[in-house]
Amino acid sequence: MSSVRDRAEETFRETFGAEPEGVWAAPGRVNLIGEHTDYNDGLCLPIALPHRACAAARRRGDDRLVLVSADIPDGRVEVELTEIAPGTPGGWASYAAGVLWALREAGHEVHGLDVAVASDVPIGAGLSSSAALEGCVGAAASDLLGLGLLDSDEGRSRLAQVCMRAENVIAEAPTGGLDQAAALRCAEGHALLLDCRDGATRLVPFDLDAHDLELLVVDTRATHALTDGQYGERRSACEAAARTLGIASLREIAPSELEPTLARLDDEVQRRRVRHVVTEIQRVRDCVAALAAGDFTEVGRLFDESHASLRHDYEVTGAELDLVADTARAEGALGARMTGGGFGGSAIALVRRGTGDQVAAAVARAFARAGLGAPQHFVATAAAPAERLG
Repeated sequence: MSSVRDRAEETFRETFGAEPEGVWAAPGRVNLIGEHTDYNDGLCLPIALPHRACAAARRRGDDRLVLVSADIPDGRVEVELTEIAPGTPGGWASYAAGVLWALREAGHEVHGLDVAVASDVPIGAGLSSSAALEGCVGAAASDLLGLGLLDSDEGRSRLAQVCMRAENVIAEAPTGGLDQAAALRCAEGHALLLDCRDGATRLVPFDLDAHDLELLVVDTRATHALTDGQYGERRSACEAAARTLGIASLREIAPSELEPTLARLDDEVQRRRVRHVVTEIQRVRDCVAALAAGDFTEVGRLFDESHASLRHDYEVTGAELDLVADTARAEGALGARMTGGGFGGSAIALVRRGTGDQVAAAVARAFARAGLGAPQHFVATAAAPAERLG
């Protein structure tokens, strides 16, 4: 954390010749289970990661936003708040600028800012680097502009919705609200049970140390992008199925009614997508119950079942993610699954404490045999949400 904060502050001083008024941080996330359910009004179970994006910022006397990134050469962007629009500014800056646009659209009084950002959330790894960026910029804007959105869970919920709208409209990525809620509403030592239908949350204790376990995260280095169309195709298929069935969202389908409901759909692709969503929502419920009972064998089984569903029914895994999951299980993991949007990115494995490096080494050997680039790994712990530092 200190190095990320230091880089943000140093970049701010070098760029603007002054000290920032403060530094704000927001985490990346790992979703334990509940994938591609958020935009279907479903349930998700993320944890916040120790990896953070930091924003050093100060207020300006005009309506101009000046952004600079410590991680991108020549990464300086300037834009008038009134000029922010879909695709403007483009690239990484759209996620940050979009937050100020969405705050203004939500009725808040917003003025210009100078912002320097730095991050150690791996980009393209499916660990929500974009929501971490949105979260730290949103936290900075809230405090500097006196909006008070970090002061309560209700305010954090509203800020998460603002960040999601920024990503959907300005960055043009059709994501649900999972990532932003995790960045702003998770808690240290807990997973966040998020109901995407009404925004309700419940903190679920997540202490793997007490059970001699750890959560291994493997970044396949197969970069994914949520704006390349494949994610949007999955979302569109779900929405089309819901329209055909005459329901507001796939959340309305009870697991006991799944098979007769699927029989009402003529499109085989839609049937597979619906099957995944309905069964995945139930897996979230089952995983929460298993965590409460301390039954991590069941948690591992649910991880495996989730990955199989994402592999065969939702078709978002790919060779690298499948290889991580298969190899981790063969090496003794209780369970393993992809995490995030898929099409590359990261996978997680529930392993015995102290065996993470061994499992990761087996995965690396499997990648080498398959002619794939070397993956990276770390052991994840459930960390704190967005906050002001110092």
